[in-house]
Amino acid sequence: MKILGIDASLRGTGLAVIEVRGTRMTACHWEVVKLSAKAKHSECLRAIRERMDALLAAHAPDAAVVEGGFFFKNAKIAMILGEARGVVISACAAAAVPVFEYSPRTAKQNVTGWGAAPKEQVAKMVMSVLGLQEKPPADATDAMALALCHAQTNRVYFPIEPV
Repeated sequence: MKILGIDASLRGTGLAVIEVRGTRMTACHWEVVKLSAKAKHSECLRAIRERMDALLAAHAPDAAVVEGGFFFKNAKIAMILGEARGVVISACAAAAVPVFEYSPRTAKQNVTGWGAAPKEQVAKMVMSVLGLQEKPPADATDAMALALCHAQTNRVYFPIEPV
């Protein structure tokens, strides 16, 4: 089973594909779609969609996972994040890939055993579980943690309905 983890953001979307074979999990691909602060909003959304389409075609994941369960005091930031999430969910829907959602706290709890784990601890566990020698960028690590959370949750506990 291949799982695409997505840490959606307008300027730095983390993407990661992991493969699950029995009890073994490996990282197939990771990247961060980095976009300039000067880039137009619509250009950022287009670039994210293009990378999503290419990644979905190249890896044909069985499931995709996005970060959810956010609360923002700033409505503008929430709206921009929602637009980026909408682009990635739309790309997955167009490719007939079911999308699942986990809160950041749930992903951290699943990967490290502690829902308030710092990013460095999450990165170390992601590297350990996936056998990585180098630490990926933070946004890619978050995407891997989401994919791992989905793989482990569905194996150990119960299936979660797609969004």
